[in-house]
Amino acid sequence: MTLDRSWRKSTHSGSTDSGSCVEVSLAQDALVRDSKATRGDVVVFSRSAWRAFVASVA
Repeated sequence: MTLDRSWRKSTHSGSTDSGSCVEVSLAQDALVRDSKATRGDVVVFSRSAWRAFVASVA
């Protein structure tokens, strides 16, 4: 499910080597994962839930 999707790293992650980064894949839903554990668990948002989440933290 997550391997065939396109992922991008958060622009808020910066360019540090601390490894504290998340990646997001936007398709018909939004998947969020830890960039250090790309085969691990993901958080799944519906489109409307993702928009609401982004609006609340922006």
